[in-house]
Amino acid sequence: MALKFKYKSKDEVPADHLGLYVERDGAFVLDAEGAVDKSKVDEFRSNNLALKKQLDDLAAKYEGIDPDAVKMLLADKAKLEEQKLIKDGEVEKLVEKRTKGILGDMEKRLHAAEQSASSLSAQLLEKEIERNVVEAATKLGLRPSAIPDIKARARQTFKSSGGAIAAVDADGKTPLYGRDGVTPLTFDEWVTRQVVEAPHLFESNAGGGAVGNGSGGVGQRKNPFRKGPDWNLTEQMRLLKTDPRLAERFKAAA
Repeated sequence: MALKFKYKSKDEVPADHLGLYVERDGAFVLDAEGAVDKSKVDEFRSNNLALKKQLDDLAAKYEGIDPDAVKMLLADKAKLEEQKLIKDGEVEKLVEKRTKGILGDMEKRLHAAEQSASSLSAQLLEKEIERNVVEAATKLGLRPSAIPDIKARARQTFKSSGGAIAAVDADGKTPLYGRDGVTPLTFDEWVTRQVVEAPHLFESNAGGGAVGNGSGGVGQRKNPFRKGPDWNLTEQMRLLKTDPRLAERFKAAA
C-alpha cells in the first residue's frame, strides 16, 4: 500500500505507519526528506502555467517588433514633425515644444536638488542643536553616559525654521523665553533648567555638592541666589569667581 502524505488527525494514521508521521500545522504529515504536499505542488504548477501563458501572450503581441527599431522610428517621427512645423512657418511652436521639454527636465532636477538641500540643511541644524546643548551641559557636569538622553530632550525643544533655531513648547509652535520673559530661551538657560528637572543626567558632586530644590544642597548648604533670608550678593560673587559650575546650579535651583 502506498504511503499517504498527510492525515487530518492521528487516529487516521495506520498504526503500523504511525512512526513515519509527524504533527505539523495541525495535521500529521509523512516525515520524509523532500516530500511536499500535493496541493502545494499543484499550486506551484498552476502559478507557473499562468506566468508562462502571460509571457506567451506578451511575446505573441510584440512578435517581430524590434525595440531598437521602434526607438529609431519614434525619433524619425519627431524629426518629421519638427520639419513640418518649420515648413509651415510655425517656428514658434517648434521652439515652444523644445523649450517645454527642456524646462520640464530642469524642473525635475531642480526639485530633486531642493529636496536634497533641504534635507541636508535640517541635518546640519540638528547637529548644531546637539553640539550647543552638549557643550553647555558639559560645563554643568553632564554625565558622559547621559549625552544621548540630553540630545533627545533638546531635539524635542529646539526646532529649526527658516534656517534659524528656536526653543518651542510641547505644541511645537509656542516660543519659549528666558528668565526675562522677552529674550528667546538660550541653550545655556535650557540646560540650567535640566539640572533641576533631570538631575540624574549630571554628576551629583559637580561643583562641590548637589543642589536640591530647597534652600540648600549636600550638608544643607544655603543657596545665596534664592530670594529670602539666604540671599547673599557677596556669596554670589564669590561663587561666580571660585566655582561657576556650582553657581549655575544654585541659580537653577533658586
